[in-house]
Amino acid sequence: MPVAIPSHVTEIPAAAPPLVAEHYARRLAFETDCWDVHHAFQSGQPDFVLLDVRGPQLYQAAHVPGAINLPHGKMTERKMAEWPSDTLFVVYCAGPHCNGTDRAALRLARLGRQVKVMIGGMTGWADEGFEVAAGR
Repeated sequence: MPVAIPSHVTEIPAAAPPLVAEHYARRLAFETDCWDVHHAFQSGQPDFVLLDVRGPQLYQAAHVPGAINLPHGKMTERKMAEWPSDTLFVVYCAGPHCNGTDRAALRLARLGRQVKVMIGGMTGWADEGFEVAAGR
């Protein structure tokens, strides 16, 4: 009887369900997506501050409505003191090809601030077909 050769999918066994649950719960503690951010703003009661961490010129050309422009290099203790210490910040940049969100998340975490990354950034926002704002 011939032995079935496993596919690249099954040659490494899937993780046990409790490990999968732990992995994705942990991941969701670090990330949110464009749809969830859009929904929060549409509800009129976002419970976070959305930060566009790109440069001012890119922000002025197009940004997520409701976002504040704050490049990661400008995130200082003094600047962040403008918000209560328990504020959750959601950061985004151009898209998956940009590490600006990672830099911003790292900086905010080092400042003792809660932060999540909006995966996809402006690219993800556009892919969802959501409107953008321009100007300040």
